[in-house]
Amino acid sequence: MAQPRLLILGAPGAGKGTQSANIVDEFDVEHVTTGDALRANKDMDISEMDTEYDTPREYMDKGELVPDAVVNAIVDEALSQADGFVLDGYPRNLEQAEELAEMTELDLALMLDVSEEELVHRLTGRRLDPETGEIYHVEYNPPEDPEIEERLVQRDDDDEETVRERLSVYEENTEPVVEHYETEGLLERVDGEQAPDEVWAEVKETIENAA
Repeated sequence: MAQPRLLILGAPGAGKGTQSANIVDEFDVEHVTTGDALRANKDMDISEMDTEYDTPREYMDKGELVPDAVVNAIVDEALSQADGFVLDGYPRNLEQAEELAEMTELDLALMLDVSEEELVHRLTGRRLDPETGEIYHVEYNPPEDPEIEERLVQRDDDDEETVRERLSVYEENTEPVVEHYETEGLLERVDGEQAPDEVWAEVKETIENAA
């Protein structure tokens, strides 16, 4: 499929970033994330939206959530500039899924299936190098340098209680989105618990078969 229009779904820790990067390289499409789209369009004029502030930057600078209507407009702008894309991090709820249907026609929604226990294992095992910002994993990706290993820290949001709460919130918000795309006949599930190369082989084959 030349320059497909894809949505990638999966809980935190499912591997969306890794597989999105593979899709971008293989199919020459844009990787559109809400975070990147917001940063790229933070000075966009939204004064006609009757929102509290006139640009997304003002919400971001104050640490406030950017309203859904603004996020929708920014995603729409990002998708309109892409011949093909893999959309990651949007839609987060059913209302946004309905908005997305107005913006573009998807070729495929990919769901990376990973069990909760595996997600907890992946996320609680992550470690941050405070000097470089690099992320490692105690089992899957430990640093080779003992000095780096000594200074690694666990981020507050990667402790087990916080991780399980994040996964619970994700499930509550996103399950209706998954069901929506299943009903539409657009959803294809991929076993995200395989080794990354095996996940990629299945992702690639699934996209090519959707052509």
